Amino acid sequence: MKFYVIGISDAPRPYFPPEVISIICKGRVFSGGKRHYGLVSPYLPVGAEWIDITTPLDAVFEQYHDEVIVFASGDPLFFGFANTIKRKMPDAEIILFPAFNSLQMLAHRLVMPYHDMRIVSLTGRPWPEFDRALIDRACKIGVLTDREHTPAAIARRMLDYGYDGYMMHVGEHLGNPDEERITTCSLEEAAERDFDYPNCLILCGHAKARHYGIPESEFALLDGREKMITKAPIRLLTLQALELPQKKVLWDIGFCTGSVSIEARLQFPHLHVETFEVRPECEALIEENCRRFGAPGISWHIGDFLQAELENLPRPDAVFIGGHGGHLKEIMARVLTVLADGGCIVMNSVTSPMVHTDSHQLFNEACAELGLAQEPPTRIILNDNNPIEILKCKR
Repeated sequence: MKFYVIGISDAPRPYFPPEVISIICKGRVFSGGKRHYGLVSPYLPVGAEWIDITTPLDAVFEQYHDEVIVFASGDPLFFGFANTIKRKMPDAEIILFPAFNSLQMLAHRLVMPYHDMRIVSLTGRPWPEFDRALIDRACKIGVLTDREHTPAAIARRMLDYGYDGYMMHVGEHLGNPDEERITTCSLEEAAERDFDYPNCLILCGHAKARHYGIPESEFALLDGREKMITKAPIRLLTLQALELPQKKVLWDIGFCTGSVSIEARLQFPHLHVETFEVRPECEALIEENCRRFGAPGISWHIGDFLQAELENLPRPDAVFIGGHGGHLKEIMARVLTVLADGGCIVMNSVTSPMVHTDSHQLFNEACAELGLAQEPPTRIILNDNNPIEILKCKR
């Protein structure tokens, strides 16, 4: 297979250099989106075959044969269709004629250097990479949008989580001299506006300093009980035990206020975080705390973990058990049904004369019964609090 992949802008009358015109004139099979066909149809030879690029893409690729000329938006290697060809047909020959991508064009219109811009695509994609850019405090973020992840939706998400120190530059119909429009506005203004599609945007500004070791008193607390929350030094040592720089998916079972998950999300924004809690009143707490500390992207599940539907959730390679309600062995056994190879389980055990059930002993018994390899516990005494042991095992 051989592909000529030609990048075009939104201009109603595309310009093609002579070499590309020659390729088009000799072509027989062409492909692109419906919008692309409307732009390039006057240039196609009589009798040309056109294949619409629609989902499912497997059906599109089944129609490709011999030599295909594909029209794509902007630079086809920039979140574009050339990447799809390389993934689905790694042996295909690709000859590329790129145009400027939309974010380049917007930066050009703004006379804005863009070598330091963090790029995020929300076109047909969920929020995690955008959330990560915010948590990383990127000062300049270029965003490719779609009809769901609009400039207004993006602005509202940023405001909800306290990332309000940015201005938004929106480019609509870039490359179309009759419809192109550039708008610079605050997030508050963008949240209330409708922008024509297609569009893209650049965010410029700064965010507040990232929290590290959040004091317990700053969280929204369960019944105002500060002692119910994992203390900041213990929290940070717990994250160290979970080996989070190397992990991909963290499950927090018994999240209560969400302190461990929020700290993990802020320090390791690459993580996918799923949390579980049996007490329904904790849902409002974790939602409030996520917004208070700027930690978007944490998913929570309210109800008994032993009854929760886990099949469609990403498999964890790190699990923190913050509460077990006397069912530690059953919880660990269920975790083991989904824990990735090499994954670890960590919990904190409080040594107190007021606690009649020894969590450390239950943990040891569970590890022995389930064949989990334990690591030496870390024992900590913080101020005048009861000693805490950080317990850890691996699959």
